[in-house]
Amino acid sequence: MTYVITQPCIGVRDASCVDVCPVDCIHPSSSEAGYDEHEQLYINPDECIDCGACEPACPVTAIFEESAVPEEWKSYIKVNADFFKG
Repeated sequence: MTYVITQPCIGVRDASCVDVCPVDCIHPSSSEAGYDEHEQLYINPDECIDCGACEPACPVTAIFEESAVPEEWKSYIKVNADFFKG
């Protein structure tokens, strides 16, 4: 996984990151089924191209490169990956 969305996104889901992602790997978007069921957004590790466009677009500093995720939010690496396992 290249980039990870962490705790500050919970309850915010600003979607600025969705708007700048060139490969549409951040889900769910507001137009997708199930959007209201999730309290945060997730980055698909198989689709992310490591461009980094999402990180500065996040208004709550919730997005980090996997290797830079703060220790207290390391569990979000698995949370993001698990979202896409179905």
